[in-house]
Amino acid sequence: MGDPAATAGRRGPYANTARRKAEIVEAAERAFAVAGYHGGALREIARQLDLSFTSLRHHFPTKEELLIAVLENADNREKESFERDLLHSGLIDAVIALAERNLAKPESLRLLAVLSAEASSTSHPAHVWFVERYDRVRALVEKSIRSDIAQGRLPANTQAAEAAYAFVALWDGLQLQWLIDPSFDLVAALRKGLRALLGQTP
Repeated sequence: MGDPAATAGRRGPYANTARRKAEIVEAAERAFAVAGYHGGALREIARQLDLSFTSLRHHFPTKEELLIAVLENADNREKESFERDLLHSGLIDAVIALAERNLAKPESLRLLAVLSAEASSTSHPAHVWFVERYDRVRALVEKSIRSDIAQGRLPANTQAAEAAYAFVALWDGLQLQWLIDPSFDLVAALRKGLRALLGQTP
C-alpha cells in the first residue's frame, strides 16, 4: 500500500493550484461584472488577491482564457439544480426557481448581461461563446417545451421552436430590466409573462 503522507503531499500542489485558480476566477468575475471585459484589468485583479501579475499569468496565460473560465463558472453554477427542477417540475417552474436563487446573487446576472452586450461585436473574445450558449439554451428550452407538452403541462398546439426564442428573450429582458431598476417583482413578472407566452393556465 502507498504512503498516505506521500499521497497527500502529491495532492497538495494540485489542490493549491485549483484553489488559487478558483480565487482568480471569483475576483475576475467581480471585476468583469463592474467594468466589462475591456475595463477589467488583470493587474488590478492580481492586486486584490495580493498576487503577482506573473503568478496570475501562470494560472491564466491570457486574459481571454480567464474570461472564458469566468463565463463557464457563472454558467455552470446552477446547472445541476436547474436540470433537476426541469425533470421534476417542468420548464416554467424550473426557471422561476432559478430566478429566485439568482435574486441572492445579482452580480452573476450583471456579469452575463454586461459581457453578452459587449460580445455582440464579432471581434469580442466571448462572441463565439455567447453564440454557442444561446444555441444551447434555446435548444434546452425547446426540448423542455416539447416534454411539457407531452406531459400535459402545456397546450398541445404550442409551437416549441418559435416559443423557445420568445421564451429566452422574455427571460433575459426581464432580468436586464430588473438589474437596471429592481423596484418591481422580477419573479412575479417572469412567472406571469412565461405562462402567458406558453398559454399555461395560471
